[in-house]
Amino acid sequence: MSGDVQTRSSVGVIGAGIQGVCISLNLIKKGFKVTLIDKDEPGSHSASYGNAGHFSPYASVPVNRPDILADVPSMLLNSTGPLALKWNYVPKMIPWFLKFIKNCSKKNMLHTAKYMHQILDLALPAYDELFQDIDVTGLVESKGIIYFWTNKDLKSRELEFKIRNDLGVKQQLLTPHEIHDLEPNIKKIYHGGALYSNAKHARNPGKILLKLFNLFIKKGGIFKKQNAQSISFNSENKPMIKTNLKIYNFDKAVIACGAFSKKLTDQVDEKIPLDTERGYHVHFRGYEHLLSRPVIFLNRGFGITPMEQGLRVVGTVEFGGLNNPPSKKRILNLVNNAKYLFPELKEHQDEWLGFRPTLPDFLPVLGPSKNHKNLFYSFGHHHLGWTLGAISGKIISGMIAGENTNLDLSAYNSKRFS
Repeated sequence: MSGDVQTRSSVGVIGAGIQGVCISLNLIKKGFKVTLIDKDEPGSHSASYGNAGHFSPYASVPVNRPDILADVPSMLLNSTGPLALKWNYVPKMIPWFLKFIKNCSKKNMLHTAKYMHQILDLALPAYDELFQDIDVTGLVESKGIIYFWTNKDLKSRELEFKIRNDLGVKQQLLTPHEIHDLEPNIKKIYHGGALYSNAKHARNPGKILLKLFNLFIKKGGIFKKQNAQSISFNSENKPMIKTNLKIYNFDKAVIACGAFSKKLTDQVDEKIPLDTERGYHVHFRGYEHLLSRPVIFLNRGFGITPMEQGLRVVGTVEFGGLNNPPSKKRILNLVNNAKYLFPELKEHQDEWLGFRPTLPDFLPVLGPSKNHKNLFYSFGHHHLGWTLGAISGKIISGMIAGENTNLDLSAYNSKRFS
């Protein structure tokens, strides 16, 4: 595609989270005219603001492991456990769960791990490219991430470790003594752990997102704070996005609005089984000195990241859709879990609920719509939306520009659900 054609090509991107912002920034660098549309200001209270802040290039082992199904009932019944259901949402979840169960085979798990690894391996270099143009001093730390566990459920740990080893992921097993040396303030409840030394963490994800967004605006990007309500196509099969205020015509469009993407993909006759994992966070302000790096306590399925706002305690997976109110029980669960590791913690603040867009095979959807060649998707990154923002932006902008790639992108296509 020649430069002058590209300059005139217009792209509408729906969703100003980390996916949409990285896509928009990559597109504008390639000479496209880009309009980013979101009902909220970028970096307000979306998942890109409230996540754990991990850059996790190692996290290729999916949730759909064959051994997970045996654990689900006990996780649901355990009040300190990582999983919860809003019972009024169960009927809506059943089709998703059935597809999820079908994906919990060794073959499917290894397929997901392989294709997550392909993009995770490129995730940090893609951010490095974007970070050349903004100042992230003090906002990104390269101290790795520690996982730790007790002697319970060791089979799952061994399986995860083996798969990561086979994929060539850098990981180091830790003894309790080594964990204590690295993070001396954690109560010694653990029997073993692992250090992922090439992982990084954000000291404030919302601030990083805003810096990337401001760069997009500086380079000539347009932002419309409007609610994208529907998408249709003109006689040339070019997308028209109708917001609460007006209709916009574009040469191409991208749906990248996370858990809210399904509302739009349903309209273009795609049956993509996207659902929502609800995640929570709280902050303990003034205690960030207790940790040097993020830690994850696997038995209880929660993590703590030292941030500018204090210790951010994140976790729990709750299936309850987009409309249920936050669950006080899940907040309390996080608070109690944090105090279990750090008994000195006092009052918590900033109770937050966000939505992780998740597909039953735990792979994102990246690529063109099956019915419309000028419509592209980038959503469904479940727990890894923050990690995969920059590489998704690179992949989608390359597709829109018609560039060749040596990546095998077929595994991320929405056609896998039809």
